Amino acid sequence: MNILVTGSRGQLGTEMQTLSRRVPEWNFSFFDLPELDIADSSRVALAMDRCGCQVVINCAAYTAVDRAESEPDTAYRVNRDGAGVLARCARDRGSLLVHVSTDYVFDGLSCRPYIETDAPNPLGVYGRSKLEGELLIQSIAPSHLIIRTSWLYSPYGQNFLNTMLRLGRERERIDVVFDQAGTPTRASDLAGAILDLLAKAEPEKQYAGLYHYSNEGVCSWYDFASAIMRLGKLPCRVYPIESSGYPTPAPRPAFSVLNKGAIKRDWGIGIPNWHDSLCELLGQGR
Repeated sequence: MNILVTGSRGQLGTEMQTLSRRVPEWNFSFFDLPELDIADSSRVALAMDRCGCQVVINCAAYTAVDRAESEPDTAYRVNRDGAGVLARCARDRGSLLVHVSTDYVFDGLSCRPYIETDAPNPLGVYGRSKLEGELLIQSIAPSHLIIRTSWLYSPYGQNFLNTMLRLGRERERIDVVFDQAGTPTRASDLAGAILDLLAKAEPEKQYAGLYHYSNEGVCSWYDFASAIMRLGKLPCRVYPIESSGYPTPAPRPAFSVLNKGAIKRDWGIGIPNWHDSLCELLGQGR
């Protein structure tokens, strides 16, 4: 199988590169800026033709949630227009497009974990641009799998884990919101799930699927930060605050837990608990 991966130097793309070594029988081609702009149709077409790709895994995204409010054109160019370009190029070559989306397509007003058929209602530019990317893919690419995830973290790049580890070394105390609930997702777990899914996919079959994937369990940002400090053996104290005490340019969903029943049922994907994955990453595995 020939697989093209975009956004290869981001959190998820980096984990894809690491895990790709486990399947040497597959041919991976990894791309990121500046060599490949996913909104540039001619360059995407050329890259896909050169690697003869049968599958495109789109890990590229504009994920600066707050900055998106002041840079909407850039967010839409990547998250909506780039998704559309990949969908058209995949369609024209009969390729499967695997696209990663976000829990931020929801408004957080639910009282139960979100299922795939719940109506999206994003609160900010980031969520709206990602939702429009989903809709373009669904309308253009005959064969696609869209996977929504949440609170992605890894040892690489800018994310909540690395921010907390840095602040934990620099400060004696930090304030973290306790009234936003979701599920942290280790990027390597998501990358592994995508590769497991591809291993089970039938090469000649077309797919039109939307799935949710995050680690299991529920916590607040405060709970997540507290676990990071404890497992990282950092003396920094974490104090819970309300979201009103930490205003941000972009509103966040207060509850964005994802129901993973569909991906487990349809693909037999096993999903670890968020705390277990964090323990393993920080060297505190059981």
